[in-house]
Amino acid sequence: MKWSEIFTSSVGKKWIIALTGLFLITFLIVHAGLNACIWVNDGGTMFNAGAHFMGSTVVIRIVEVGLMLGFVLHIVQGIMLEIQNRRTRKIGYAVAMGNKGSKWYSRSMGLLGTLILIFLVIHLSHFWIPNRSNQGWLLGEEINLYERMKITFQELWVVIVYVVGCISLAWHLLHGFQSAFRTIGVTNKKYLKMLNALGTGFSIIVPFVFALMPISFYLGWIK
Repeated sequence: MKWSEIFTSSVGKKWIIALTGLFLITFLIVHAGLNACIWVNDGGTMFNAGAHFMGSTVVIRIVEVGLMLGFVLHIVQGIMLEIQNRRTRKIGYAVAMGNKGSKWYSRSMGLLGTLILIFLVIHLSHFWIPNRSNQGWLLGEEINLYERMKITFQELWVVIVYVVGCISLAWHLLHGFQSAFRTIGVTNKKYLKMLNALGTGFSIIVPFVFALMPISFYLGWIK
């Protein structure tokens, strides 16, 4: 495959989606670990300390740029691949295969990705953008993210949006996790079986942690 085909061919798009997807999976692990600090129930001391470290360390701020680029590439290439696939399926099948051909969530990655994108925009507008706007690129005053979460998650509609976003993320990961490894060349049945099991667990646990955060604040489980 030529370099020029990386961004234009379906194979190239799948490779970019897979690699950026794996990069974003590592981000989800770190993000979920930081969010879990709220359940220490110490008034946000540990969580804010972790958030301060993530927001004030130069290396992490540089990685943050790569993270944003990863999001953009993953989203844009995903949309382009979905459009390309739809164009090749204009005629469709004579008989609908349903789940016999593939699971519904693997056929709905475009829809799930769109729901996640909407959720991501809302999430960034609630926390990341206000904090970075207040903080500047490297220096400045950080907002109290723990207190901001307490206020934000008192609105029921916000909690519902976050839970729906997390459910969409779970379905997206359920297909995307194992698909990424297949794309980069993992074909051994033993490894694929292990990755499928790991992916299923990851797709349930991580979105559940994210969804439990707004629910915990709304129901007053943490103060």
